Amino acid sequence: MPEFLDLHGRTTKAIRAAADAAIRRHGLRLGQDHLLAALWEQDGRTPGEIAAAANVTTPAVTKVSARMVEAGLITRRRDERDHRLVRLHLTDAGRALREPVENERRLLEERITESLTAAEREHLMSALAKIHRSASELLDAEAAQPVGPTDPSLT
Repeated sequence: MPEFLDLHGRTTKAIRAAADAAIRRHGLRLGQDHLLAALWEQDGRTPGEIAAAANVTTPAVTKVSARMVEAGLITRRRDERDHRLVRLHLTDAGRALREPVENERRLLEERITESLTAAEREHLMSALAKIHRSASELLDAEAAQPVGPTDPSLT
């Protein structure tokens, strides 16, 4: 496996495990904090809007949101104008988690990057943004490719 992909994979796994442990202290599971963050930014989003913002599938958001409805963190309501749409709304309990969860994530980020200088942090963020952009463009290009054989002699 190429060196960058191997290191990135191991780093991502370690960071996700640390993030999961941090949010579990607030009764959340991995992914639920991202759904809450999307609603803290704009309450009343549809699962599709949240999925697009988080780069996940709508069924994944629907599954996570079902658990969060049961936990009393969010509610589901039909859109007032288009009754085919369901919108997710924060409850008081969901809103109350904003400060502690954001503080937890900020602390985790500080602890993970504490060995870096300010300049190294800036370079890291810049490099990660470029890598993310390139990977997103590659993913978009792959999604635009036809599925199945493209050589007419193979069909």
